[in-house]
Amino acid sequence: MSNLIVFGKRLREIREENLMTIRELADAIGLSEATLSRYENGLIEPKRTTVSMLAKMFGVNPAWLIGYEGAPKYLESGPTDKYECIPVPIIGKIAAGLPILAQENYEGYALAPYDRRVDFCLRVKGDSMINARIFDGDLVFIRSQPDVENGEIAAVVIDDEATLKRVYKSNGTLILRAENPKYLDIVFTGKDCKNVRIIGKAVFFISEVR
Repeated sequence: MSNLIVFGKRLREIREENLMTIRELADAIGLSEATLSRYENGLIEPKRTTVSMLAKMFGVNPAWLIGYEGAPKYLESGPTDKYECIPVPIIGKIAAGLPILAQENYEGYALAPYDRRVDFCLRVKGDSMINARIFDGDLVFIRSQPDVENGEIAAVVIDDEATLKRVYKSNGTLILRAENPKYLDIVFTGKDCKNVRIIGKAVFFISEVR
């Protein structure tokens, strides 16, 4: 079952539990009845602000509401305020021709603080970024954007595989630099730059205790 359908079923469930009509809910949150109806029928994807607003309104876990596997319906508030978390997809290999957030690319979900404004995350493979304290198996959370500033760490697609590297640009040359001296820079010039696609900026990462 797709996440859109799960979200729709759960939205209808909590709305009916609270004895609200679609019209009453629409008036309460400032959306149209038509939009809410499309949500409940799994036809359109909700914005994160909408998910957060609905979860707070009904006192449920936003991760449960959007269909995060194994997430409890209710959570107790704590120091990290889990009500402010939202599930984002873990992206693996990028299939040619598919949008980055296509369902076919998902390997699962991870919870991210809502206020960090991230769109997806990558699970790191290898040791190319260890001097940035990013190790094999870590999750790096990415904000979708087509470009980054010089020196920033970005998610980059090369030959349909997503990777993390520091990005440097100068006079038509694109340099992807690892954070491990045993790896050489990857340099693209001229037309070759078209084979590289920046898909987002690394915002933060989660590392296991080592």
